[in-house]
Amino acid sequence: MKAIITYSLLFASVLSFAQKAEADPFVCPPCNNNCDNLTFDKAGKCPHCGMELIQKSKLLKKKMTICFYLQDGVEVLDFAGPMEVFSYAGAKIFTVSKTKNPIKSQGILKVTPDYDIIDAPPFDILAVFGGNSGNASEDPEVINWIKTRKPTTQYYFSVCTGAFILGKAGLLDNLTVTTFHESIERLQKAVPSAKVLPDTRFVDNGTIITTAGISAGIDGALHLVEKLGGKESAIRVATYMEYDKWIPGQGLIVKNP
Repeated sequence: MKAIITYSLLFASVLSFAQKAEADPFVCPPCNNNCDNLTFDKAGKCPHCGMELIQKSKLLKKKMTICFYLQDGVEVLDFAGPMEVFSYAGAKIFTVSKTKNPIKSQGILKVTPDYDIIDAPPFDILAVFGGNSGNASEDPEVINWIKTRKPTTQYYFSVCTGAFILGKAGLLDNLTVTTFHESIERLQKAVPSAKVLPDTRFVDNGTIITTAGISAGIDGALHLVEKLGGKESAIRVATYMEYDKWIPGQGLIVKNP
C-alpha cells in the first residue's frame, strides 16, 4: 500500500512538472528568424540560431512594439545598444525614417528603414536617438508625425541628443530630463521650462525616459525593461550582453504627484 502511495505521489510530481513546462515553454529570444515562433520543453541553445533559450514568462510581461526613428547620420551605439536590449527582452522592433531611402549611421553603416512616416504601423514606444538629430528635430513633417502619434504612444525613449527631437515635439516641457554631456546647456535653451541635468545616466518621468549620451542608452533601455518586465528580466538581458556596468536603480526616477 505504501509503495502505491509513493508511486502515486511521484507520478503526480512528474505530471505537475510536465504541466508547468507546457504552460511556460522555453523560447528563442526574438531574432527575426523562423525560430522566433518555436517552443521547446527544456533549457539550452536554439538549434537554429544558437541563442540561449529562455522561458516565455521571462520575456516582457506585455510584448511591446517599439518604433526606432532613425535619421541620416544617427549615432551607431545610440540605437544599436538599446536595440540589443529590447530585442533580447522580447520586444517587437521596427525602424522608421522620413523616407524609406537608405540612411548612413555616422557616414559608415547603411540602414534601410522598414517604414517611412507615412506607412509606419502603430507602436507602443517611440525611441529617438542622437547623431545629426537636427535632421529630425528641425523637420516640421517629422515633428508633426510624432505629435499625431501621441494618442497611441505609451512611452517615449531618447538617447543622447535625441532629446532635442522630443523637446521640439513639446514632450519635455516642465520635465526633468538629460542628454549628451556636451549638449546640456543647448537643450536647456531649447526647452527653457525643462530642468536639464548633467552627470545623470537616465531620467524617468513615468512615460518619458531620456538618457545621457551613447552608451547611457543601454542603461536607460535596461531600466525600461525592468520597468515593464521586472528586475529579473533586466538582469538576464544585462548578463547575456555581458554588460557589467549596469547597476539596477541607477539614474533618476522622478516621482510625479
